[in-house]
This record gives sequence, structure tokens and C-alpha cells, in this order.
Amino acid sequence: MEKCIYVVEDNAAIRDVIEFLLTEEKYQVKTCPNVTNFWQQMKKHTPDMIVLDIMLPDGNGLDICNQLKKNVKTYHIPILMMSANNHLNAVKAKCDAEDFINKPFDINDFINRIGHHLQN
Repeated sequence: MEKCIYVVEDNAAIRDVIEFLLTEEKYQVKTCPNVTNFWQQMKKHTPDMIVLDIMLPDGNGLDICNQLKKNVKTYHIPILMMSANNHLNAVKAKCDAEDFINKPFDINDFINRIGHHLQN
């Protein structure tokens, strides 16, 4: 069965590129432009992985990450945090995501990270 990945990203161009890349790798992808849409999707289905932007129009990816990691039903879901700012050490101190990547990112590195987390 296909692994399902939620992509939470407010920038439509970035969201579309990520969706294309992951679909090409045979993943099922659900895109969410904001926090509200993400939580609506989570009520319907639990994904195998989440790609999560930090700065969102109606909230913060760090808050989502922390909520998911504190919940016994979702703490096991691997989270890849994305950020356009280069302060990843500060971000790492604020949430327990499995991985962090800067935007813009290397496509091959991105795909390899996704594959690594979905194999574990």
C-alpha cells in the first residue's frame, strides 16, 4: 500500500513542487495550505509522514509538531520540518521533529530523507 504524506505549506508553488516530487516517487500526497486544513485532514486520516513548514498564515508549524509529539496516537509519525530561515538549531530546540531541511532544498536530498524516514 502507498505511504501517505501530508505536506503543510502555504506557498502554492513550493507545495505543488513537493506534491509532484512525492507523487513521482509513488507516495500518496495530501496538501494543506494552512493549519486549519491540516487539522481537518488529520480527523479523516492519519498519514505515514508529515512535511511541515514552520511559518504558516494561521499558525506555526512548531506548534503542530509539538501537539503531534505529545499525543500518544500521533507521536510515532515522522515529521520533516522545513524553513526558509537558516536558524535550524533554534528550531531543533523547540520541537522533536525527526528531521529539518532548509528551503530552498536539494531535490535528491529531500527525497532521500523522506525515504529514510518511511523505511524506519
